[in-house]
Amino acid sequence: MTAVANDTTYDGLLVEDRGLVRVLTLNHPERRNALDLEDRIRLREALVDADREARAIVLTGAAPMFSAGGDISSMTTDPVIAQQRLDAVAGIAQQMAISATPIVAAVEGGAFGLGLALVCSSDLVVASSTSRFAASFVKVGLAPDTGLSWSLPQRVGRALARRMVLTAHPVDAAEALEAGLVDEVVDEGSALDRAVELANALAASSAPAIAAVRRIFGQPNQSLSGILAAEAEAQMELFQTPEFAEGQAAFLERRPADFVGAAKSTAGGGRR
Repeated sequence: MTAVANDTTYDGLLVEDRGLVRVLTLNHPERRNALDLEDRIRLREALVDADREARAIVLTGAAPMFSAGGDISSMTTDPVIAQQRLDAVAGIAQQMAISATPIVAAVEGGAFGLGLALVCSSDLVVASSTSRFAASFVKVGLAPDTGLSWSLPQRVGRALARRMVLTAHPVDAAEALEAGLVDEVVDEGSALDRAVELANALAASSAPAIAAVRRIFGQPNQSLSGILAAEAEAQMELFQTPEFAEGQAAFLERRPADFVGAAKSTAGGGRR
């Protein structure tokens, strides 16, 4: 994939730039945006490109829903193809975890199975009031994948995560908000606009600081000593960035910081 300045449609994926924000739209509405092997490979490539080319990412799905999960009709018992499918979703989960670029999910309709995993791997989640969420794997005799066994407890805690996975019981938007599965609930049809608004705010922030926060929260060692060490390492790096210099100057001068301008003024240009 190459950088795109305007809307670009790939098979199953719409890539759109809205200023500094890259919007990735799962685009198989005829099968409720269920992902087959090619869709998974394409989505990971798009996430890698967006991490390199944009300052924030919005992940959403074409109406009527965010994603029904994996494309069950394309599943097979062939071990080679099955492994390729699992490798592909593992690559998506890993890319979303290591991305320096913040990711905001915009959910309309619902997010099930793999779709729920994509939601849980995002930094912020905006859901419409009519959306629903389910870890639906056991309904087809499968266990979670795409890192859901890690990302779902991160959002809702181990007890609720276990219950959601074991029962596949759907959670509505109000329950999801209360549990911490989503960060905001908005009127039906407005999730994408709100997600882009949040993404624009993140895009205007210090990119190195955002990347450091994602790194600290995502590192394996979540003990107090591990977090203190990660925080210290991040702060020492951030003190040397032009974004910190701009933030400090803006604070002392009592003006809004221009982190995007500070990045562009750096030799090499920084992010778009």
